[in-house]
Amino acid sequence: MRTKALFLGDVRFQIKYGFYYIYLFFSILYIGILFALPPQWRLTAAILMIFSDPAAMGLYFMGAIVLFEKSERVLNSVAISPVKPYEYVLSKLLSIGFISTIVAIAIGVASDVITKPFFFITGVFLCSCLFSAIGLIFACRISSLNQFVIATIPAELIINVPAIAWLFGYQKSWLLFHPGISLIELLRGSSSALPALIILIVWTLFFAVLAEGIVKKMLRSVGGVKL
Repeated sequence: MRTKALFLGDVRFQIKYGFYYIYLFFSILYIGILFALPPQWRLTAAILMIFSDPAAMGLYFMGAIVLFEKSERVLNSVAISPVKPYEYVLSKLLSIGFISTIVAIAIGVASDVITKPFFFITGVFLCSCLFSAIGLIFACRISSLNQFVIATIPAELIINVPAIAWLFGYQKSWLLFHPGISLIELLRGSSSALPALIILIVWTLFFAVLAEGIVKKMLRSVGGVKL
């Protein structure tokens, strides 16, 4: 029940502060760009857009949300409430994952790249949760947006560079263990989709549990003192 209330509160927050409108803007922009491209380019372009926008933007949106909650002292209220750290984390991941998946489906349908809907939808949702968990881990440890952007540059490079290299032809089998590459295979609905799904589940659970531990420490030390 608390998780549901937190989820609905996060959705209302995201609507109020324009997160949904940003996603809508980029969705329309990306769909327009896809239709302007030659048909033979659309599959690769759509996968790249879905990877970089609905999924990966969760990392930055999560940072913005947590930093706002810090500045508005929201976390002080959370710390003294019955809310468990895992409920806080789960609500954040689900709320970002929900809108990311909706946008990815819109882009996928418009570009006609969805061949296996289950793998496509599950992959986007899991990868959004994974990136959001990484964003949450960074956001809990910093106090300004500039610090957050700088701190996440190495993570972005590690996430994006191998995935882009794979998309454009550098495809060593061991790279499938990379979560971004697993997402690409799920979006494609390739023969490697099932192992890619398992790999992505493991990565997502790992970072979600790690984020829960970081959040627990953060809530214990809100206000500048350790309880």
